[in-house]
Amino acid sequence: MRAVVQRVDGASVAVDGRVVGEIVGEGLCVLVGVTHDDTPERCAQLARKLWSLRILADEKSCSDVGAPLLVISQFTLYGDARKGRRPTWNAAAPGPVAEPLVDEVVARLRALGARVETGVFGADMKVSLTNNGPFTVLVEV
Repeated sequence: MRAVVQRVDGASVAVDGRVVGEIVGEGLCVLVGVTHDDTPERCAQLARKLWSLRILADEKSCSDVGAPLLVISQFTLYGDARKGRRPTWNAAAPGPVAEPLVDEVVARLRALGARVETGVFGADMKVSLTNNGPFTVLVEV
């Protein structure tokens, strides 16, 4: 499981011109990719990591300050463009495998006490954010 985590000062995701998820102020925008051997246990591990990652102001975490997270599925995180000019998606789990695992990450975050907004799995989404820093890290579990 792979996540691109951005410290943001507000972020939103829209589908068909309608905002479906939004966080205001300091928080994290998290793009989550799933590969074939990911499990619910990895979802729990990723959720704990995201909730406690100390990348907000003054080295605080979302759990420290109650900051929200916007979690968006993104299969392209497992794209491989090392050969040729067109990425391959072989390492990305198919939708029926990936969708419940992304939902599990969100459920685990909420169980930890996080306020989580989401996109729509498989939709053509427009993501807007203000990256604060800029600060972006890659997390793999």
